[in-house]
Amino acid sequence: MDKRRENLSSLINDDLLSQCIHCGLCLSVCPTYVTTNLERSSPRGRLRLIKEYADDKNKLGNIFEDEMDFCLGCRACETACPAGVKYDVLHNETKYLLSKDKKVNLKKILIKFFLNKILANPSNLKLYSRILRTYQQSWFRKMLHSSNILKNISSKLFLIDELTPQISKISSDEIIDEITLPISKHIHNVTFHVGCIMNVGFAEINLDTIEVLKKSSCKITTPKNQYCCGALHAHNGELKKAKELAKNNIDLFRNYEYEYLISNSAGCGTFMKEYYELLKDDKDYLKSAEIFSSKIRDISEFIYDNDIKFNSGKFNDSVTYHDACHLVHGQGIFEQPRQIINDICDKNFREMHNSTFCCGSAGIYNILRQNDSQIFLDQKMQNIIKTNADVVITGNPGCIMQLRYGVKKNNLNLKVKHTVSFINEQKGI
Repeated sequence: MDKRRENLSSLINDDLLSQCIHCGLCLSVCPTYVTTNLERSSPRGRLRLIKEYADDKNKLGNIFEDEMDFCLGCRACETACPAGVKYDVLHNETKYLLSKDKKVNLKKILIKFFLNKILANPSNLKLYSRILRTYQQSWFRKMLHSSNILKNISSKLFLIDELTPQISKISSDEIIDEITLPISKHIHNVTFHVGCIMNVGFAEINLDTIEVLKKSSCKITTPKNQYCCGALHAHNGELKKAKELAKNNIDLFRNYEYEYLISNSAGCGTFMKEYYELLKDDKDYLKSAEIFSSKIRDISEFIYDNDIKFNSGKFNDSVTYHDACHLVHGQGIFEQPRQIINDICDKNFREMHNSTFCCGSAGIYNILRQNDSQIFLDQKMQNIIKTNADVVITGNPGCIMQLRYGVKKNNLNLKVKHTVSFINEQKGI
């Protein structure tokens, strides 16, 4: 047995299987199990499959790999688990092993190129983003869509094009000053992580974040030349690159004095809060990772914990909230954004049925497993429609992309907004 599989076997025997009490509480919260009613598509079933794989990687064939890819990585099972099983750690480790075992194919090459050559390289990301924006603004794209040529050539490419966010004219790190002073009194020293996709595809949300922090008595330091957090890499078998990116971020931010490092992306914030877990075997970085992770705060968490008050002005639109998986299950943030929204819109908030169920975005899951992703999106959109809300709010860029496509797909008159943009637009502070 090779070293990586020995590590996996050790994780199973010493941690996961010894903790899992097979109670089945994870079943009803797992989107893939609820959809298929198959034990192997549940967290409990996947733990058993992983153990079999660790014992004999050739025993299960394609079923095992498909089940690991079918898992959304939403971590709802961790919220439900009374034994505290760290399913996500084992799932990421398994995906890493599978990425090494699989034969080279075009899909694998493209994923590795996107993750390691584009997302992990800020200069390349900006270059490819500018090229993509040129395409998005072109007559050529309009022609491809108006004539249905792209859809007829490849429904998969068409969906990727539809899901891709409108690339910002200027990335947020080129607009945001390295030091931003508060509007009034100075209470907090914070830093801000601009992200990768957030930086080029959602620059306006990053700018809204800076505005809200300014109004919240914060002096904000936004270091230049930041790196991707590495979350998408870890969730798609590129653990080595994820660790490299984590170290880059730790090295960058250790040069600044701050109370909190603010994130406005649920997936990024969760992953950075767990750098200490990612680097637990690295003696040179473990202590620094623990300090770094302890200072990460989601923007809604920061506002709530510091009792920043809002003016509940006249707000006529009804609002509902979709819980980004890694915000509610990864960080345990549920009440905070709801309280903030209620402070602004008073009695116009409408709770959504199954608000914590995954929308199907799940990083790049909606690109890699489009049919499955659309099933979860359709379920989510039906629950949104039942609220009769005018605005749906969430705290993660992937969810925003997915839900906006769902709105277009269902021809709805519905706005999808990030929590911090909703706050800033209402000028509620």
